Amino acid sequence: MEITPEALEWREAYKLLIGSILPRPIAFVSTVDVDGIANAAPFSFFTAICADPMLICFSPMRRGKDGAKKDTLVNIENTGQFVINIVSERMAEQMNDCAIEFTPEIDEFEETGLTKEPGHKVKVPRIAESLVHLECELHQVLHFGDKPGSGSLVIGKVVHVHIKDELMDKGRIDTGLLKPIGRMAGNIFTDPLAKTFEMKRR
Repeated sequence: MEITPEALEWREAYKLLIGSILPRPIAFVSTVDVDGIANAAPFSFFTAICADPMLICFSPMRRGKDGAKKDTLVNIENTGQFVINIVSERMAEQMNDCAIEFTPEIDEFEETGLTKEPGHKVKVPRIAESLVHLECELHQVLHFGDKPGSGSLVIGKVVHVHIKDELMDKGRIDTGLLKPIGRMAGNIFTDPLAKTFEMKRR
């Protein structure tokens, strides 16, 4: 089958993306608005960029119903700070609850029972249930349209990393203890430590 993206309705194009770029790690992003109300929301268009400087990025799409910016993006543009909280199996349900489109005055931490921990270098709470936190200052944001289906690329500079002590083993994170989950298409998520195999890089 040959497909021309321009001929697709945005929801059809979205299904092709999430059905082929698999599995996707989840950025559970915490932010605060200008009044200090906390927000937490998951995004599965998320990856690292480079190590020096330590840069990461995630892509919040515009709201499907009206093309408006999501609260996470608005907060980051207004404050210049956010935290990426890595999602482990034990917090999957609460992460999923935060995917609900709450109104801006709702604090997702309070709504879903998540626990706030103060940031070390940013004025944004970390999610205590997460085992790894990447505190970020906004490096750059790029916008690609303003209608439903379009989105933005948020690039953050990691200014502080917090990792639970028990996860570290000789300078590396023990994935078996982290038990990260990933996103597949539709309502499917990856189990922690799905079947793996080893292959030496050439």
